Amino acid sequence: MSMVTTNQHVQRSDDERESVELDPVFVRPGEATSLPKFRLPARESLPETAYQIVHDEGMLDGNARLNLATFVGTWMDDRAQQLYLEAADKNMIDKDEYPQTAAIETRCWTMLADLWHAPDPDHTIGTSTIGSSEACMLGGLALKRRWQHARHSRGKPTDKPNLVMSSAVQVCWEKFCNYFDVEPRYVPISLEHPVLDGQGLAEYVDENTIGVVAIMGVTYTGMYEPVEQIAAALDEIEERTGLDVKIHVDGASGAMIAPFVQPDLAWDFRVPRVVSINTSGHKYGLVYPGLGWVVWRDAQCLPEDLVFKVSYLGGEMPTFALNFSRPGAQVLQQYYMFLRLGAEGYRRVQETSRAVATEMASEIAKIPAFELWNNGSDIPVFAWRLREGYTDKWNLYHLSDRLRTKGWLVPAYPMPADLTDITVQRIVVRNGFSRDLADAFLADLRTEVDYLDALRGPMPAEGQHPGFHH
Repeated sequence: MSMVTTNQHVQRSDDERESVELDPVFVRPGEATSLPKFRLPARESLPETAYQIVHDEGMLDGNARLNLATFVGTWMDDRAQQLYLEAADKNMIDKDEYPQTAAIETRCWTMLADLWHAPDPDHTIGTSTIGSSEACMLGGLALKRRWQHARHSRGKPTDKPNLVMSSAVQVCWEKFCNYFDVEPRYVPISLEHPVLDGQGLAEYVDENTIGVVAIMGVTYTGMYEPVEQIAAALDEIEERTGLDVKIHVDGASGAMIAPFVQPDLAWDFRVPRVVSINTSGHKYGLVYPGLGWVVWRDAQCLPEDLVFKVSYLGGEMPTFALNFSRPGAQVLQQYYMFLRLGAEGYRRVQETSRAVATEMASEIAKIPAFELWNNGSDIPVFAWRLREGYTDKWNLYHLSDRLRTKGWLVPAYPMPADLTDITVQRIVVRNGFSRDLADAFLADLRTEVDYLDALRGPMPAEGQHPGFHH
């Protein structure tokens, strides 16, 4: 069975058809030949019909393996996929009904606490989340509540909290500040300081600062922010002012890279000011979408009044989350990956991804049109820009559109505040993106650059995207 559809957009277009039309060759006797798109159908369909409609709609999406924009995992082996199907009905929040899944969740974040050098992993505390966005918000909430308690104890007001971070933070931190009434204080990046590195931090920190966010793998470029250097700047601030400001490390990507490929880099709980760390299990944790983790140095770093005791699922279960019901399958997949790969396996996988990234960056640097922003030696992510004065016929948005015709999704976007006049393209190398695929991409990239260079006149300016929100 095949069907016809035109909608590939999030929003409904004014001229979109009201129904899904079925090819009459494949319609079964007695079935409707069309189904409404925006109203619940009045009658049932055969499962084969409903499946085929959804399947054919989904075919219009891009090939996830060729999506070089996303950090999220797009490949797992057959056993992991089997586990996913077997556990698809498990609700992570229902820990009384699914105690073994709850126990496995605890094992996972305890393993992460140990991996991140928690002083006493057996007495730390953590949780799984839907993704790093929720994990970041939980880390931010704990910072805010600890600051509020400290201010209350000294009889000081708590109505003006602020959070200090790089202007290149992921959008989830903007959401956190918006949703939870925290003033965001963005330290702008520059060509001299392409990441938050502690320079000028004293201008942004005051008695209302709930914490500083350090990023292990900036979304725009993949670069690490030097956590030890940021902590040293905060040490100096405390010596001068008495302000004891803690750090949350947003390790959405890097917290699952650095322990394996840069084991001597101190960015985690080895740095005393770091009180919490988050990561995405569904990024370099190598699990399918829908899983994040957050771990606190010890139980004292997570205020007890943020933890809810839930009894109506059977048994009294503590929970700290923004979501309630959520899937447990990804937690089991994470445990599978930890058992399947171990530390050596993760090291091998992450080193391979980084090697592919650095080799690709090296080849792209050889193309006269481009200038690298970074080379993928932190997390397996790198960005480049069009060399100044190279051409007036085309820009990186045009190149992004040309690559899309070959199936490759490679975003072009402006850098954050104070560098918005610089446009870059970025590639994320993930597990499953082989050297063969990299070679195929590089061949297509060179072909499209040659095509654009051969134009006799400039490409049209319309259609360029004003920003990229990762």
